This record gives sequence, structure tokens and C-alpha cells, in this order.
Amino acid sequence: MNRLCFYVIALRLVVTPTGLLADDAAAPDAQHVAFFNESILPVLKEHCFKCHSGDKEKGGLKLDSRSALVRGGDSGSGIDMDSPEQSILLEAVRFESYEMPPSGKLPDETIELLARWVAMGSPYPADMIGDDDAPVHESPGSRVTDEDRKFWSFQPIQNPPVPATDDAGWARTPTDRFILNRLAENGLQPNGEISPRGLLRRVYYDLTGLPPSIEAIQEFEADPSDLAYQKIVDNLLASPEYGERWGRHWMDLVRYAETNSYERDDAKPEVWRFRDYVIDSLNADKPFDDFTREQIAGDEMEFKPERLVATGYHRLGIWDDEPADKELAFYDDMDDIVGTTSQVFLGLTVHCARCHEHKIDPIPHADYYRMLSFFSGLNRLGVRSGDSVRQNSLRPMVPPSQERQYTEAKKRYENERRELEKTIREIEKQVQPDFQPVEHEDFAYQMNREAIVGKRVGKLIDQAKYDQYVAARKRLTEIERNKPAEVGMALCVTEIGSQARPTFVLTRGNPHAPADPVEPGFPEILGGQTPEIPASPNPETSGRRIVLADWLVSESNPMTARVLANRLWQYHFGRGIVRTPNDFGFQGAPPTHPLLLDYLASELIRADWHLKPLHRMLVTSSAYRMSSDSRDEAVAADPTNDFFWRFESRRLSAEEIRDSMLAATGKLNLSKGGPSIYPIIEAEVLAGQSRPGAGWGKSSDAERARRSVYIHIKRSLGVPLLMNFDAADTDFTCPVRFATIQPTQALGMFNSDYLVQQSSDLADLAEREAPAGDAADRVAAALRRVLQRDASEQEIAWGVELMQRLRSEHQVDQRRGLELFCLVALNLNEFIYLD
Repeated sequence: MNRLCFYVIALRLVVTPTGLLADDAAAPDAQHVAFFNESILPVLKEHCFKCHSGDKEKGGLKLDSRSALVRGGDSGSGIDMDSPEQSILLEAVRFESYEMPPSGKLPDETIELLARWVAMGSPYPADMIGDDDAPVHESPGSRVTDEDRKFWSFQPIQNPPVPATDDAGWARTPTDRFILNRLAENGLQPNGEISPRGLLRRVYYDLTGLPPSIEAIQEFEADPSDLAYQKIVDNLLASPEYGERWGRHWMDLVRYAETNSYERDDAKPEVWRFRDYVIDSLNADKPFDDFTREQIAGDEMEFKPERLVATGYHRLGIWDDEPADKELAFYDDMDDIVGTTSQVFLGLTVHCARCHEHKIDPIPHADYYRMLSFFSGLNRLGVRSGDSVRQNSLRPMVPPSQERQYTEAKKRYENERRELEKTIREIEKQVQPDFQPVEHEDFAYQMNREAIVGKRVGKLIDQAKYDQYVAARKRLTEIERNKPAEVGMALCVTEIGSQARPTFVLTRGNPHAPADPVEPGFPEILGGQTPEIPASPNPETSGRRIVLADWLVSESNPMTARVLANRLWQYHFGRGIVRTPNDFGFQGAPPTHPLLLDYLASELIRADWHLKPLHRMLVTSSAYRMSSDSRDEAVAADPTNDFFWRFESRRLSAEEIRDSMLAATGKLNLSKGGPSIYPIIEAEVLAGQSRPGAGWGKSSDAERARRSVYIHIKRSLGVPLLMNFDAADTDFTCPVRFATIQPTQALGMFNSDYLVQQSSDLADLAEREAPAGDAADRVAAALRRVLQRDASEQEIAWGVELMQRLRSEHQVDQRRGLELFCLVALNLNEFIYLD
């Protein structure tokens, strides 16, 4: 045994319960101390001590004594006595988790010296040993404590009583009482109501993503009663446009895209069916617990075609089709699924424990792999080629018992058709050189072919060959008439079989360094059960995912209902009761109204997970009807509107802006579902791809006028208008859209080919609605379409003045002047922002 190995083993034998060396550590090997003084201390002094010594201890960590190093900081001990290679100190200097020093990565030879020192047991000289009795800092995820379990989000959902309020007349729904109660506790009053027009625009965009017609606004302004408003809300919730609007929210969360990313960024076949599944499910008000089960494990439930489509959830992420390390690529895929599932349904960042204990939340390293184990039987999307994707991820939308029968029948048909066509083609090739010019023309018609070929019997072909030709044509006609019925194909998840792969904790997340085996299990902080896995009804799967799906929406898990209730509030009111909707952990924002959040979660469960009753409750509340006006005294007391004393104004989303333009010009095509569409993208943008223009199709003018939710989402090629206005990042779950203000927005809205076309279409509409040619009438018609109200005399005068100045100062004719005014109208704040 060499000297170094002996030293490390001896070092472990004398570790005290606190993790520090016992008295023997006070007198380490002289050779190792010399190594520290000569090779390590200069590195620590130059790069580390400025932040981690004396009275400076960033992250709670000091390195100027051995006890301080072992004790560690906020993320736990600096060295791992059992597995020195996994020490946080080495992870940091290797830039594997933290990146230290922040000035830049150390040279490889310096890092190697530090690794050798840690392997020695990180010896210090006697005068730098420090306090042997100091306790070791534990990483937050190293063990789950009773104190951790007391954290608000891990508690069972309560059903709090609706509070009494002094102003019961203001409260229209129970949620109003919770809001009013918190306002009163903080000395605040709610804002007054928004105008009927403002309310109708708000609720139309909120529930459908489209503007109301001016006729709908005028009708509501004539009767803005609660009963009239309730009828409008019910109609909007029943409209097919509701699913398109709210489906877009879910697509953000589950990182919906239609291509794989990386250099080729090839299309995912049939993925549009998942988008339609989401829209149809929301329109049908499918209970969210069923919606969850179908996406996580629809193939492990009783067969329905839409359940097979729903499992496309697992295929939405990026896919490396030629990885350098195939094993690592598989675990990257699994990490995408674990990360998305844990954030979207649990509001927890379980994926942060892939390489080590979670640095913030009580999620042990092993919990990550217990969660991953539910998915360990999955096949990757494919191996490399399109054929492998079809093999791994495409299935006919028929029951499993019929799948093989259908596949074999289709294969027999295609094989026989190919052989018959080959026979027919070869015989025709023999006789065609003998055709007269008129026969070439007649041969284009199937009815003439046998007669024309028959003339060559005894000359170019014999009778047997001719009989073979006639029989082949007859058989081809028969099989074409009786070919297997066309069945849609679903992009879906598949597994390696009824037995999943064994799952191991991977040392530092390295698939080539497996450690302890684990079985599927729930996070320890949420019970930690290791469930029994019954046999799957689908013999091709392990049955693990349906167990996870059932638990996600079970009473024993308090997270999913809370997370969903928070999302509903967020999408209606502009921000969540918890401002970090994907993170309900220790680093997430605490709820501003915890009782209201639990009340909404309880109501969701009471409604059997139907969403529309909660929508109705929220949008008919007085809180939802508040104006967005600012009040000095309220801003002073609550500048961030934590207590919802006003409604938050907002800019329209990228999709809403585009769809509203199409609605204003009268071009909007409301046809539903089906394969995605391809708007025109400028050649300069297409040229920026690794393969310029590849993978971007062409759609008809009518198709290009469909809603934005039906646009093909290519990861490497975003539609400029949508990207400028902060469309979702599709590589990861997107819980909140940014609302940036940047120059490209103004440039695109004034100079892009798309806006030029939209302004021309709006000018066409204004001319049709004011055919007499009066400029004021056309300005009024354009503004009426854009703003859903009649323009004021002053606004019309401004528009006419603009057109006159364009004509006198820039020699612009009347038509071009109208187009430019329409361009200005489409850029008005009132068009793009909601109060």
C-alpha cells in the first residue's frame, strides 16, 4: 500500500462525529505540511483569502484554517472526507457547480495540485488547524429535518374559513373577502372599478386572447350589470378560443416546440397533435388530475387515442441526435423530464440535486434519482435517424391490441403495392420505345394502357408477359380499393419493456460513476414513500409513471393543487400569490396571501379539478374589476402592489399582438387544429440558420392568417414579431413571460414587411367602410377597428393632419398616407396595452 493511500485511510479512521480530525490532526505528516506551504498556501492567498479568511466569509466559508474548511459554509463542508473527489472545494475550482475564483478558472495544473492536497486529507500546519470542536455545516439537502417539514408549502392544504369584512358590499366572491381582509390589515383601500369597456377588453383578452368587437362593447356599456357580465364570462369560457388562449399558457410550461434544436433542428413528426390535445382538453374542461395522468402516463391507462397523444409531453424537449456520450445524453433527456415535471407540477427544483445534495431545499441527492427512476424505462426520442424516431416515438392511434395487426397489414399492403408497381413499370418500359406520338399522349390515361401494351404482344412481349401485366394492374386496383384505413400517427412515449432499467445514484451526476441503487420513490420532504409498482395494463411499459401521476394529484401531495391555483391567479392577475410560480422552495417568494392560496387550492379540489369554476370565480370578483390607476398614498404604503389594491396593467403578449392585428384588419382566420402554419419570414432572417431556410415551409395566405398558437415553433428560428415581444423560451419550462421594452420592438412594428402588409390590409378595410373617400371617415374607421371604440374628434383631426403633412411635406399620395396612418394606429399604446 503506498504512502498516500495509507494516509487517506488512516485519516478516515480518526474522523470524529463532527467530521473534524481528532488530536492526531494537530500533527499531520511533515511532508504533507510542506506540500501545503509550498504549493497550496500561495494559491489560497492569491485567489481565496480575499473573500474567505479573517472576518471575510462569503457564503459562510473560511479557508484560513482546517477546521473552517471542514466546517464549511452555507452549502456544507468544503471537503468530503468519504469521497474527496466530490468535495465542494474541487467542484468550485473546476467550475462544476460554483465557479471559483470569480475572476476566472485556475490553470489545470493548479487545480490538479488542489486535488492532490484534498486527496491527502487537506493537511494544514499545526498553527492553522483551528477549532476541532466546531460543528460541520450541512448542505440543506443532506438530510430532511423536522424544521424543514414545517415550511409553509410542505404543509397539508387547509380549507380556511372565508374572513368577515367591514365592507361586505364590495365583495362579490369569497376571494374578494381574503383580498379585502389583507388590505384592511395594512390600512389600504381597493381601487374603484374599471370602465365597462376596459373590463370587457380585459376579460376578452384574458379568456380568449382576442379583442371584443365594438358592438359587444357597446352592448355591455348599455347594460353593465353583474348578470350581463356573467353571461359574457360564460360565453367566453364556452368558446373554442378559450382553449387556444389557455393552451398557450400550458405550452409555455411544458416547453412545447416542434423541432429538436441543435444544428439540424429537425421537426418532431406529428407533434402538433399534442398542441391540439391541450386545446381540446381545456375547452372540454377536462379535470386537471386526468389531464396530468394522461400526459405523464396516458399509455398506462385504458386506451384512448388522445391519451397516447398526451404522452408526447415526454418528447417536447430538445434532443441531441448525435451525442458524443450516448449514456450522458440519455440522462440529459431524463433530467429535462425530471426538471420539467418537478417544477410544473410540484413547484420544486428537484433537478438541482442531480450532481449533489440540493444547495437550498431539503432535497437529497438520492431523491433526484428516486424521481428519475419513475422514468428510467423510457426510450429516447430516437437514436439518430428519422427512422429511429419513427420506431421509438411514433405509434398508430389504435389500441395496443390492434397496433401490430394494423402495422402488419399496412406493411403487407405497401410491400405488395411496390412489387406490383415494379412489375407494371418494367413491362411498360419494354414497350414504350415502340409508341407512336399519339400513343404517348393516350398512354397518360389509365383506361388506354392495356390496349396500347396489348398491340406489342408477339412483337416486344409474349402473351405470358402481357397476361402478367393485366393481372398486376387488376391486383393493384383491388388492393388500392381495400387498403388499410388511414390511421393518424401520434408522437408518444415508449419504453424498453415491462422491466425498467436499474437506477443508481450517479456520483456527481456522472453516468459512468454509478453508486447506490435506488427504486422509484417520492421526495422525502413530501413523505418519501417507496410505492408499490403494480403491473402495467400496457405490457410494453413498466407501470411506474402512472404511480407517479396518481401521487402528483393525490391528497397526500399538497404541492400540485397549490401550484396550479397559484398559476390560475397569476395568469388572471398578472403575478402569482407566490411570485415564483415554479419555485415553492426555500429560495422562492413566500405567498402574499397564504390563506387565499389554500382556499383556491381547496376549491379546485372540491370542483374535482375542473378549471372553469375557478376561472369564473376569479374574473367575476371585485378584485378583478379594479382599475389599474395609481394612488400616491397606496403606492407609498405598498409600492409593489403586494396586497392587490389595484389591478396590474399589462402589455399584450406576442401572440395577442399578432392576432389583434389580424382581427383589426378583418383577416383573422379562426379555423381550428391541424398541422402548423408557416408565416413569411424575411430572407435575411432565414439566412441566419446553420442551414438557411431549411425546415421552414410555405402556407397559403389564408393559412398564414390563422391564430399564432398554430404557428410552427422552430427552436432555431423564431418568428421575428413574436420573438421581439418575448415569446416563450422553448428550451426550458417557462413559468412567466418577460415584458421587455427594447428597440427591436419599435423597429419591427414600424419597418417590418409584416407590419407594412398589416397596415395595407387595414387601409383596405378603412376604404371599404368609408368608400366616399373622405379622409376623416377613413381615419375614424381605422381607429374604430384598432381601438374597439369611436375615435374622438381630436383623434380624427390628428389623423387627418398627419396624412396632410405626409402629402405636403413628403409628396405621399392619399392611399400611401392612409397606409402610414394605419401603421401609426397599430403602434398606439392603447392597442398594445390593457388597463
